[in-house]
Amino acid sequence: MKILITGADGLLGNNLVRECLSRNYEVGVMLWSEKATSPGLDGLPLHRFYGNILDESQVRNAIQGFDIVFHLAASTQVNPPKDNKITEVNVIGTKYVIQACLDFQVKRLIHVGTANSFSPGSIEHPGTEENGYSGQTYGLDYFDSKYAAQKLVLESVKNHSLNAVVVNPTFMIGPFDTKPSSGALLLSLHKKQIPFCTSGSKSYIAVKDACVAICNSIELGQSGQCYILGTENYRYKEFFQLVSSTLGISTPNLVLPPFLIKSYGNFNSFLSKITGKTPILSKEMARLACENHCYSGEKAKKELNMPHTPLSIAIKESHQWFVENGYISK
Repeated sequence: MKILITGADGLLGNNLVRECLSRNYEVGVMLWSEKATSPGLDGLPLHRFYGNILDESQVRNAIQGFDIVFHLAASTQVNPPKDNKITEVNVIGTKYVIQACLDFQVKRLIHVGTANSFSPGSIEHPGTEENGYSGQTYGLDYFDSKYAAQKLVLESVKNHSLNAVVVNPTFMIGPFDTKPSSGALLLSLHKKQIPFCTSGSKSYIAVKDACVAICNSIELGQSGQCYILGTENYRYKEFFQLVSSTLGISTPNLVLPPFLIKSYGNFNSFLSKITGKTPILSKEMARLACENHCYSGEKAKKELNMPHTPLSIAIKESHQWFVENGYISK
C-alpha cells in the first residue's frame, strides 16, 4: 500500500512515518522544503516531495499515484492569535488536498484535526465527538481554521462521496519532537522554567498510540466519522507530579488562582503589542490553562483499536530522546 503524509516533519509525522514503515507500507512525504526538513526523517526510505501546501499544483503532484493520504500539514500558531496565514494553510490547503484526493481517486483520506473542534469537558465528564464546537470564544484562528477544515472534509464525504476519516488528537507526548512542540512543556519543567501550576486540566496521549490509531483508521474507521485520540486526563498539578515521579525531578506544586493567571496573560499580551515580542503567556493561553479541556477517547478505542500506553512511558521516551539529541544534558 502506498501512503502519502503531508507535513511529516513534526512530532506526529516523525512517529507516523515510522509506524507506516513498520507495517511495510510504501511511504511518501510532502514537506515544505529540503532545507527545512526535519533531521528525524534522515536516512528513512521515503519518497520525498517538496512544496507549499498552498500551491495546488504541488499538492496534486505529491498526491497523484498514492492509495492513502494522511493530511497532517497545518499551522498550529497561537501567537499572534489572529493571522490570515493560519486560515490559508489550514483551510485552503485542506481544500486542495480534498480535491486532489477526489480527482485521483485516492482510496481514503485521513485528515488530522484537533480535539479542540469539540467542546471539552471535565475529568469526571470528558468531552466526546457528540459535542458541538465552542472554540470560537477563544479568538484563536488556529481553533477556528482547524474546525473549518474538518467541516470541509465532512461536507465532501456527504456531498462528493469522498472516503475520509477525521482523527482528532489531544496533547501528544513522545520521541522525535524535533522542533520541539508539545515536548517544550517537558523541557521547561526539566529546566525549572515553570514556577507554578494552573487550576485547569488537559487530555494526553502517547504519540505512538495516536499513530497506531491513525494507521488503523485506513481499514477500521468509518467514512464521515471523527475520532478523538486521547487516553488520559490530568489536572496540571497531577501531570506535573507524574513528570516529577517519572523523571526524578522537582516540579511546581503551587497552584495560582485563575484571576492571577488571567491577569498575567492580559498583561503579557498588552506588552507584546508594544514590544512586538511573543508573550510568555498570552491572554488566550492563560484562559485555556485555567479551564478544563478533557476528552474521552472511548470511540477510538472501540472502533480504531487505539492502544493505551501509560503516559509515564511516553514521558520517559520523550525525555530520553531529548537527552540523546542534545536538547538537555544527561
